[in-house]
Amino acid sequence: MKNVVFDLGGVLFARDARKCTPDFVRFFEFVRAPQMPHFWEEYDRGTWSLDRTADELCRINGCTREECDRYLARAISLQEPVRPTEQLVGALREAGYGLYVLSNMSREFIDYLRTFPVYGHFDGEVVSCEVHTVKPEPRIYEILLDRYALQPSETLFIDDRPANLETAARFGLRTFLFRYDAPCESCDELRRMLL
Repeated sequence: MKNVVFDLGGVLFARDARKCTPDFVRFFEFVRAPQMPHFWEEYDRGTWSLDRTADELCRINGCTREECDRYLARAISLQEPVRPTEQLVGALREAGYGLYVLSNMSREFIDYLRTFPVYGHFDGEVVSCEVHTVKPEPRIYEILLDRYALQPSETLFIDDRPANLETAARFGLRTFLFRYDAPCESCDELRRMLL
């Protein structure tokens, strides 16, 4: 294995549940659904603005725009590196792996995540809002492989959603299902595989 590709949300970055109030969790409960709702998928794709997305969230949740804006700002600011994954990324960098990002992420969220030092370890990235396609659509995997001339058989893709891994496997990528609710165990298993 020469290359490791990381998803971001739920793998490298997450919100600390201890900092999330029950009302905040309810507001964003769709994030853990097996299939993202259309409006959030389009936000990640870069075809819906934050304003349009907020309008839809207000409609769904029956809240004011002021409340919604507060929840969205908090959703961004609460993102932080998952400590075991952050340490794994550093160890893989030292071991000489090529490191890449393949993530469904909207403009406001990715701009914030790029400010963290761990993001500097990556050799390249494909982010949905910048290429206007989302996982598990095949096109986003093609962009990753073509842009960085990655050999699928030499590349491991880590994601927390089975559907995203299924498409990756069709391209010949090795895959690993990251358990967002058990990051230490997932990273321990990855260390045994890669280091």
